[in-house]
Amino acid sequence: MIIAIAAAVAAAQPAPCPDGLTAKAFVCRAAEANAKSDPQAAAQAFEKAAQAVDSPIPEASRLWAAAGNMWIAAGEPAKAALALDKGLAGTGLRAEQRGEALLDRARAAEAQNDLKTARAKATEAAQTISSDPFLWYFSAALAIREGDSATAKSSIAKALTLAPSDPVILFEAGHVAYFAGDLPGARSYWTQASAADPKGDAGKAAREALAMLDKPAAVQSEAAEAR
Repeated sequence: MIIAIAAAVAAAQPAPCPDGLTAKAFVCRAAEANAKSDPQAAAQAFEKAAQAVDSPIPEASRLWAAAGNMWIAAGEPAKAALALDKGLAGTGLRAEQRGEALLDRARAAEAQNDLKTARAKATEAAQTISSDPFLWYFSAALAIREGDSATAKSSIAKALTLAPSDPVILFEAGHVAYFAGDLPGARSYWTQASAADPKGDAGKAAREALAMLDKPAAVQSEAAEAR
C-alpha cells in the first residue's frame, strides 16, 4: 500500500520524531499517528509533508496519495478525493502505486455517491492491479449499487479466484448471489464466510445474513430495502 511506502521513510528516522517542518519530520509523525490508529492526524501530517517538498518531485505524489488513503480511513471521502487528485496529477505514482491510488480514488467517489467516477477509476486501476482481490471485491460491491448483476458476478468471481478463502470476499459473494436472486448460493457463501471467520466481523455479518434468509419472505424484502 502507498501508506507503507511513505511510512518506510519514517522507519529510518530516530525516535521520537525530529522537530522541524521538514517532509521527513511530518512523515514520521504521520507514521506515529497511524500506529496509534489516528488516521485523521496521519492524513494531516502526510499533507503537510507533501506541502513541504517541491510539488513536481515524485515524492510529493506519493505523500498526497498516502494522505488520501488516511482520509478514507478517517471517514472523510471529500478530503480524500482532493488529496488523491493531487497525487494522481503528479509523476510519482507508477504501475501498482498508481493503481492503488486510483482504487482509493474510486472508494472516495463511491462514498460520495459518485458512482460514475467510482466505476471509471476502478476500471483504470484494473490496468495495473488486476491481481489485487480487493479491487474486484470493490467492483462487485459497486456493481450492486449500480444495479449491474452481470458485472457484480464477474467481479466477485475474479476476487474469489484470487482469494478463495478470504471471509470478507466470501461475505460479499453472498451479497452478489442474493442480489442476483440465487438464495442457495448466498447461503453457501455466507456459511463459508462464517466458518472462515468465526470470531471476526465478517463471520458475524455472515451469520446475521443467514438469519435473514431464514425469515419470512416479507421480512427479507423489508431488510433488503433497508440496506
